[in-house]
Amino acid sequence: MRRIIMMVLRLFLKTPYFFFRIWYCGKKKPVDYEHSYHVIRHVCKKANHAGRVTIDVHGSENIPKNPGFMFFPNHQGLYDVLSIIDSCEVPFAFVIKKEASNMILLKQIVAATGSIAIDRGDLRQSMEVIREVTAQVKQGRNFLIFAEGTRSRKGNVLNDMKGGSFKSATKAKCPIVPVALIDSFRPFDEDSIKPVTVHVYYMKPVLYEEYKDMNTTEIAEMVKARIEETIRRHFENSGFTENTEKTQKNN
Repeated sequence: MRRIIMMVLRLFLKTPYFFFRIWYCGKKKPVDYEHSYHVIRHVCKKANHAGRVTIDVHGSENIPKNPGFMFFPNHQGLYDVLSIIDSCEVPFAFVIKKEASNMILLKQIVAATGSIAIDRGDLRQSMEVIREVTAQVKQGRNFLIFAEGTRSRKGNVLNDMKGGSFKSATKAKCPIVPVALIDSFRPFDEDSIKPVTVHVYYMKPVLYEEYKDMNTTEIAEMVKARIEETIRRHFENSGFTENTEKTQKNN
């Protein structure tokens, strides 16, 4: 929360203008998703600079050149989507839980990007979201889904990924791009304004031909394993281990 306050204060004179631009993007019909995304990305970069957050991007060459793919990152904290928007030039929408979709600014971003709110307690609405995402991906839009369903609240340790989160990808027969977020919980979930670096790893896409014979539970396990392996290698190369990271977080 302290970092969010710092971002707002340091951008105090520009905040109303930024908010108006995002709001206006969502009000235009039809919505120009590419323009809206680049407006939001510009604001995101300004906010990150004001909040002393650095994004360290790895593997951006793995982001598909052709539209109609889906990102599946691990889910660490409130900052996750902002870290990916900052690091990704390619526009995408995302699926967000209904409770968060009415928060100030998030509501405007959802409208501007054509993102979709899901009510996890309503099975019929959840199935409608799967069909809608499938249709849009087939039409060439890109989407992001947090397959864990909720924040892990365990730092760089993942929860199990839900197989149902991959149904849109399998129905659209689209590339699945695993994304490993490291320390993405620190900017907003820690009560600190110290400079922080968030690492974003884009892994090689998993093409439909590679997963067509797998069920969604197996796909979820595969994506989780690839993200965990990337996180493990990151800390090994940094001179840390996952256990060291857990200990540091708990302390």
